[in-house]
Amino acid sequence: MIQGFVSTSKIGTQRVLAHDILRQRGIVRLSDFRAAGITAATIGRMRRNNEIIRLARGLYQLPDVPLDANHSLAEAAKRVPKGVVCLVSALAFHELTDQLPAAVWMAIGTKDWGPKGGMPAVRIVRFTEVFLSDDVRTERIEGVPVKIFGVAKTVADCFRHRRTIGQAIALEGLREALRQRKATPAEIARHAEQGRVAGVVRPYLEALSADG
Repeated sequence: MIQGFVSTSKIGTQRVLAHDILRQRGIVRLSDFRAAGITAATIGRMRRNNEIIRLARGLYQLPDVPLDANHSLAEAAKRVPKGVVCLVSALAFHELTDQLPAAVWMAIGTKDWGPKGGMPAVRIVRFTEVFLSDDVRTERIEGVPVKIFGVAKTVADCFRHRRTIGQAIALEGLREALRQRKATPAEIARHAEQGRVAGVVRPYLEALSADG
């Protein structure tokens, strides 16, 4: 083969493989394509032929895939592989707030790399390891595994970061978690204790539990 020349049969094989990977994973990074032996040139041709679409720098998806309501979380999970969806974005995922955050809130470790710029917009919050590893659940959104904190942990975290997100949002999350029975008072109290905000949460928890 002439150096620098790629046969059309090779390109065809790469295109088929790229389609297979996209159907399996939903959203795929360019580095994942390269690891599978698919060249950037092949991806470029597929983009020009409208076979795939670029969601953001280095992120690709099939054009005919129906978008999930939580599509931005799937994109953010690809942009921040070590991140966990948290705070207002986790409240929204669990249907505990009417807020529509302009950016996806993601928790990462104190020394982890955080993205700058790009889409979707990501709001980074740094958690120590003990807070980052507790009550993490993995949900599949558009075929992408997305790490999200559980309900009780999210509510407690919102009180820990109430000065950042606003206490009204933390209270809304607490109220809805109890009203919808998505977490028990005991579960929320336990996570509040672990997060060292038990004294802040307890009066609201007792009042809302009494009202319920």
